Amino acid sequence: MDGDVMIAGFFPLYTLGTDHSNSDSSHDEANRVFVFKYYQLVLALAFVVEEINKNPNLLYNMTLGFDIYSADFRAWSAFENPFIWLSGQKKIPNYTCIGERNFVAVLAGTSGMTSVQIGTLLELYRFPQFTYGTFDPALSDYGKFPSLYQMAPKDTSLAIAMVSLLLHFSWNWVGLLISQDENGLLILSELREAMDKNRICVAFEHMISGSTKAQLFNIMAIQNQINKSSANVVIIYGSKEYLLDIMAYLGHYLIRSKIWLLNSQCDLSIGRKYFMLGSFHVPLIFSHHHADISGFTDFIREVNPSKYPEDFYLAKLWFLSFNCSHFESDCVIWENCPHDASLEWLPVQIFDMAMSEESYNIYNAVYAVAQALHEMLLQTEELAMCNGRWRMPSPAQLHPFLKNIQFYNPAGDQVILNAERKLEADYDILNIWNFPEGLELKVKIGKFSPYTPHDHQLSISNDMIEWAIGTTKTPHSVCSGSCGPGFRKSPQVGKAVCCFDCAPCIENEISNGTDIEQCMKCPDDEYANTERNQCLPKAASFLAHEESLGMALDCVALCLSKLTAAILGIFVKYQDTPIVRANNLCLSYILLISLMFCFLCSLLFIGRPNTVTCILQQTIFGLVFTVAVSTVLAKTVTVVLAFRATSPGRRMRWLLVSGAPNFIIPICTLIQVTLCGLWLGTSPPFVDTDAHSEHGHIIILCNKGSLTAFYCVLGYLGSLALASFIMAFLARNLPDTFNEAKFLTFSMLVFCSVWLTFLPVYHSAKGKVMVAVEVFSILASSAGLLCCIFVPKCYIILLRPDRNSLHGFKDKIHTGRKKPS
Repeated sequence: MDGDVMIAGFFPLYTLGTDHSNSDSSHDEANRVFVFKYYQLVLALAFVVEEINKNPNLLYNMTLGFDIYSADFRAWSAFENPFIWLSGQKKIPNYTCIGERNFVAVLAGTSGMTSVQIGTLLELYRFPQFTYGTFDPALSDYGKFPSLYQMAPKDTSLAIAMVSLLLHFSWNWVGLLISQDENGLLILSELREAMDKNRICVAFEHMISGSTKAQLFNIMAIQNQINKSSANVVIIYGSKEYLLDIMAYLGHYLIRSKIWLLNSQCDLSIGRKYFMLGSFHVPLIFSHHHADISGFTDFIREVNPSKYPEDFYLAKLWFLSFNCSHFESDCVIWENCPHDASLEWLPVQIFDMAMSEESYNIYNAVYAVAQALHEMLLQTEELAMCNGRWRMPSPAQLHPFLKNIQFYNPAGDQVILNAERKLEADYDILNIWNFPEGLELKVKIGKFSPYTPHDHQLSISNDMIEWAIGTTKTPHSVCSGSCGPGFRKSPQVGKAVCCFDCAPCIENEISNGTDIEQCMKCPDDEYANTERNQCLPKAASFLAHEESLGMALDCVALCLSKLTAAILGIFVKYQDTPIVRANNLCLSYILLISLMFCFLCSLLFIGRPNTVTCILQQTIFGLVFTVAVSTVLAKTVTVVLAFRATSPGRRMRWLLVSGAPNFIIPICTLIQVTLCGLWLGTSPPFVDTDAHSEHGHIIILCNKGSLTAFYCVLGYLGSLALASFIMAFLARNLPDTFNEAKFLTFSMLVFCSVWLTFLPVYHSAKGKVMVAVEVFSILASSAGLLCCIFVPKCYIILLRPDRNSLHGFKDKIHTGRKKPS
């Protein structure tokens, strides 16, 4: 298309066939295949040029035009058409014939490799070169490429977008197939960084060489590893020329269904007869988001060879698509062609009516050239008409305007050419639906935007995704299955962090989510249920009167106290009998009353503890037992003094008559009162809880406050009991008709045995058992004193009254004196 100002476009309209092994040029020419989909690039250029030429507010009466050339992927032939464009058909080196045609810009470069190759030649003439392929960070170096402008947005968020999709579907076990070039190494490092942050692991990783022979050499190893791997998701990154062959091969020979995450460069439709789209493998494509261009679809719908007779490529496309009867390169004869034929009739995989990324970049590039020319028209007088034609300055003079240009295109998107200020890309996530007869449809199933808040960057419509045939559920891609509630992840030694075993939480720890690293310990007032997924409130527990153990101890305490009261009543009734009067009636009453309180004080240990009961437990226990044991000591001393006082002139008689043994009780009790007072004054007992002794319960009990004070009280009782035992043991051989010495000895032996046994058992017991042990020790020691001292006397009083008389005592003494003769 002629114009006052011309733009040259180099587009990859041909690709090689499936057999790439032969490098002979004649063989390649015969093997070239016209790519219908890439013809949209030509139409996009024609559409934007016509749109600009119709705009009266842009370039005034200056018109744009363009020339189209085919670009080759192969390095050795990439210079061919650019060299012809620069030097003419005669191909004279160091000579250009394009000055007369007012060329100001070149559209070239679907990939970094072709951009560098063509740019090396164009840089000799400082021609502005606009690349319409993916943004390449290596080309943004102004020192190396001062005349090159990249139209695509930056791909710095591609790795984050892919990882966000992996997290959305809970895929943490992924394979990587990356092109072995600078872009591949960059995206690999970005992927690894983002995956490591989100605990996503790499199942396998392969760098794909640009050499087809190198690919085929390693293809079997890659195929076997992918088939054996449990990873169902594979990220593929690379340009068309790098990855098309290997994708086609893998799609045909892989046994297991896989999900492919692809960057937008990978054009699957070229190799679709090998790559089983949708039916077996599921592609999810990250494509740059762009606004819809008004009128573009209608423009393509109306395109035909009659409208553009000079377009050789359109004529060839029409001939191949609609079975026209005759086609020659120099002469076009149309026979049997539908008059209303349209590119809209072609399947989507053959020709897509929707504007592609590359076409949108071409659209913006032409507008950038037009905007820069418009600025030149406003700011310089060098653009002048000569013989009815515009006289253009050197293309290099356009650079100052291009480098700082910034505008909004007709669709409302901002266009910035400066690489440092260029925006990051938004991504449309596409899924390919398959239909019968090889028809397919690209469906937008989600979007990723780096400019929205972190939690809302990715939006996905799960119901729109077509998974593999026969599958309705989202596939899994994990090294190890999720650990449910009640379990935690246990890493497998020597493997990635995504590979783990599920270990149950230990006692009193829970996990209420999936894939929990560490179980959470329940608070002290809660406990873990049997499933280890919930903490339940612990029930308050104590040695209650209502439970069986409490009721049993209550009954024993009350029965023994009643028995003590009954014995006291017997002693009161028979107080004038010799056996009652013989052993100090007053001390017997004190001992029985103190034993009664000993039995009853055990009831303070049963029931819900409070501050008052905790204090009373220890003080009353200490005092009443001190009274009881000191009374036993007094009785023992009385027995000893009674028999020692029979010898005339002895001081013992005076001690017995003066009632000295009776002072033992108040003195010993006063000492214990002093100890208890110190205890209560320094560290008194208090209500405490034990959350660990009994599962599911919090034991409410009394804390002794000061164990030292508690053992001092207990030790003081022990010293009194030991003194009583020694005194009674020394008096055991005295005449025994009414002598209590033996009974006092046995009672102290039982008392000391009970409390010596109590110490280790009390220390090993926990919770309510500890309380029960203390109550049992109180009851057992008190019962020992009661039974050993008073039961034999009651036996004589009630069942052997003949022995409870002074005559019986004298007869026994008299009989004892006659026996030796």
